[in-house]
Amino acid sequence: MSIESNSHSPNQPLQQHNLQPDDFDGASENGLIPDTLATQQALAAISSLQSEENTATLKQARSIFKTHSVPVTVTPRALLMTLVAIAITFTGIILDNSLLGISGTVVTLFLSVVILLPWLQEVVEEWFAPPERTLLIGLVGLVISTIAFIQFTSIGNILLAWGRKINWEASGTLAEWFGALGQILIAIIAVYIAYRQYVISKDLTIQQNLLTVQQNIITQQQTIDSYFQGISDLVLDEEGLLEDWPQERLLAEGRTAAIFSSVDGSGKAKILRFLSRSKLLTPLKRDGHLGRAILDGSGGYAEDRLAGVRVIDLGVMLAGTDLSGTDLRWTDLSEANLVRANLSKCDLVKSNLSRTILYEANLNGADLNATRLFYGSLETASPRSRTEPPNYQTGEHTGAVVENADLSNVARMSEAARYYCCAWGGEKTRSTIPSGCEGIPNKLGR
Repeated sequence: MSIESNSHSPNQPLQQHNLQPDDFDGASENGLIPDTLATQQALAAISSLQSEENTATLKQARSIFKTHSVPVTVTPRALLMTLVAIAITFTGIILDNSLLGISGTVVTLFLSVVILLPWLQEVVEEWFAPPERTLLIGLVGLVISTIAFIQFTSIGNILLAWGRKINWEASGTLAEWFGALGQILIAIIAVYIAYRQYVISKDLTIQQNLLTVQQNIITQQQTIDSYFQGISDLVLDEEGLLEDWPQERLLAEGRTAAIFSSVDGSGKAKILRFLSRSKLLTPLKRDGHLGRAILDGSGGYAEDRLAGVRVIDLGVMLAGTDLSGTDLRWTDLSEANLVRANLSKCDLVKSNLSRTILYEANLNGADLNATRLFYGSLETASPRSRTEPPNYQTGEHTGAVVENADLSNVARMSEAARYYCCAWGGEKTRSTIPSGCEGIPNKLGR
C-alpha cells in the first residue's frame, strides 16, 4: 500500500380599471376652470400609454389634482345671504351698533362654516389618517379636560398658593442645575444618534456584503457554465462522439485544474458531478491503434478499470480540498488523491472511492450509503499499492486508503464498508468508526 498521486500504470401592463375617466366625472358641475379640464385631458392621455414607468407620475398628478378640486356646491341664494351678513357686520362696526354687529357676525360665521365645511373635511382626510385623527382628538380632549379639572377644583388655588411661597430669586441656582442637566441630555442624545448611525452603517455594510456574495455566486456559475461548454467542445467531434486525442486530454486536465483553484466547494462538486456523469472521469476501453473510446454495444462506452484511459485524470487536483457539505452522489472519484480533504457531511451515496487516497481525510457525518470502497471479495480486498497492480476479480489492491481518516458520525455505512475500514484503517481510524471494530482484526498492523 502506498500514498501516491493518481497516476496508475496499467412587466404586466397597467389595468384599465385603475385609471378611468370616471374618476374625474362631475368636474363641470363643480365649477372647474378650463385649465382644470385641460389637466384632465392630459392625464387621460398619459393613462392611455399603459406603461409602468408612467404609473407613478400619473398617480402623483392625480393626487395633486384631487387636492385642488374639492367639490364646493353653493347656491346663489347662500352666497347672497353671506354677502348681506358681511355687509351688516361692517355696518355694525362702523356705526358702533352692537346689535347689528353681533347679529351680522353670528350669521356670517354660520354661513362661512357651512361653505368651508366640505373643504375642511377634505383637508382633514388628506393630512390625517384615521389613527392620527383619533390620536389628535384624544390629545385635545386630554388638554381641555386637564384645564377644566384645574379650573373647577381647588387644585388651581393650591398651585397658585404654592407658587407665591417660592423664592424665585433663590431658584436661580436651580435653573443653572437644570441647564447643566440639559447639556448632559444633549450629549446623551448625540451619543445615541452616533450609535444609530453606526448601526445603520453596519446594516448597510452587511447588505453590501450579501450583494457581493450573490454577485460572486452568479459570476462563479457563469464561469462553470463556460467551462462545461469549453470541455464539451474540446472532447466531442461534430457527431457528438468522444474525440479526445492526447493533446486534447491534456488541455481538458489543464482547464479542470485551473477552474478548481477559482471556485468554492459547491462549484467543485458541480464540476465533479458533470465530469463523472459524462464518463470523463471513468477509465474507458480504448482502441489499441487509434486510442479512441470503444462503445459497449448498449449505447454507452465500455469501461476498462485495469487498462482504460480517462479523459480527465484528477491526480492531485483535490488534495487538501474543502468539499464539506456538498453533493457528490454517483460521482466516480476512483484513484483520486484526496489526502487531508474535508469531506465532512458530504452526500457520497453510490459514489466510487475505490483506490482513492483518503489518508487523513475528514469524513465526519458523511453519508456512505452504498459507497464503493473496493472491488471483489471482502476477505481478499486490500488498499491500493505503489508497486502491485490491482486485481478487480479478487479485490487485491483495489481498495481505498483510509489510514488515519476521521469516520466519526458517518451515516448508513454498510457492514462491508465498516469491516474494510476497521481492517485497513489503522488504530486512529478504528477509534472513529461508529459501532466500533470489536472482533475485526487490524490488518494494517499500525
